[in-house]
Amino acid sequence: MKRNIPHEIEPLKALQEFTTARIAIGRVGTSIPLKQSLDFKLAHAHARDAVYSELNINYLTDVFKQFSLPVLQLHSRVTHRRQYLQRPDFGRKLNEASLSQLEDYFIQTDIAIIIADGLSATAVNENTFGLLKELIPLLLAAGFKFAPISLVEQGRVAIGDDIGYNLKAQLSLVLIGERPGLSSADSVGAYLTYAPKPGLTDESRNCVSNIRPKGLTYKKAAKKIFYLISEAFKRKLSGVELKDNAGLIES
Repeated sequence: MKRNIPHEIEPLKALQEFTTARIAIGRVGTSIPLKQSLDFKLAHAHARDAVYSELNINYLTDVFKQFSLPVLQLHSRVTHRRQYLQRPDFGRKLNEASLSQLEDYFIQTDIAIIIADGLSATAVNENTFGLLKELIPLLLAAGFKFAPISLVEQGRVAIGDDIGYNLKAQLSLVLIGERPGLSSADSVGAYLTYAPKPGLTDESRNCVSNIRPKGLTYKKAAKKIFYLISEAFKRKLSGVELKDNAGLIES
């Protein structure tokens, strides 16, 4: 005899408190309920919109003035969004006009902060200022010196190698819009690379992911990034050889 199990005691129901993933959404016959089906389609539309969103250059340039640092407006070799999606290699390099902007900076610095649209400019527009408000005071208090902040259109993670190297920074920190998911189209990733230079690959970097109000909060992300940067300078390396042991130290 088939029993009707109350919805409240379904095994996965309690897990909804801890995740925005689509679990325990129920069913109607062999399909999912109409509301959940429409929510899924809406989330998919938000993810597609995020991929084609654009950096709010004027807004970001204006709010970053609060950090008393020059702001550079740069561009990768990509000329349009379809090319960005089809030619990832073009998004990893600056165009000639942007490279020429960096020639005016001759003084070696500690950290170059790079803001790039990546696969969600929406995430960058909404979250990078809040994160930097938490992070920059921590870095300043520790005595780090900054290169100009770089705002990069049509950029990918590795473009930080070009910029960090040309700005003569010992470390590059790239804040970039992550690939949108069906529950998070506004997630920022932070990638740090010690001794950046053209030609490095992903094992040379450390990543802090899912930075957004409903994910890893600005304050927690800032503390984690600060720890990794401090360790990178202490050990003069980054990437697979640099482990995030902050939790072990705190415990």
